[in-house]
Amino acid sequence: MILYKAGFWIRLGASILDSLIISIPVAIIVYTFTGHYDTDDLNARILSALYSIILPVYWYGRTIGKRICGIRIQTYDTHESPKITTMLMRVLVAGIVYVLTLGVGVIVSAFMVGLREDRRTFSAYILFHKTRILYICMHDKTVK
Repeated sequence: MILYKAGFWIRLGASILDSLIISIPVAIIVYTFTGHYDTDDLNARILSALYSIILPVYWYGRTIGKRICGIRIQTYDTHESPKITTMLMRVLVAGIVYVLTLGVGVIVSAFMVGLREDRRTFSAYILFHKTRILYICMHDKTVK
């Protein structure tokens, strides 16, 4: 098994898949308990955040979308799956930073993932949460 640093497009694909996959169960759960559903509903946001924080901790750094795309989150120094504190930093604190920068942080992160050799995001540097996203290749295509 060979691990490569995941680039922008594979991460975007995993995020889109996660959004599509989680939105239906979240809508059903929120509608069942509240009688209405709105994408800006606090309950929907909490459930989505819990999905993004908890699942990678217990599923070896993967969400459903990341698993489909063959990528995973791992700590930068120990190469292990992220802990709950790491995921809290990745999801909540990074989200707050991106909102406070009025989306500029998201754009900077996209360029950093696309252009830098280490493919780490803006939040990975400023928050020191020391994670990276890796693409998992089961065989090396360069070996004949």
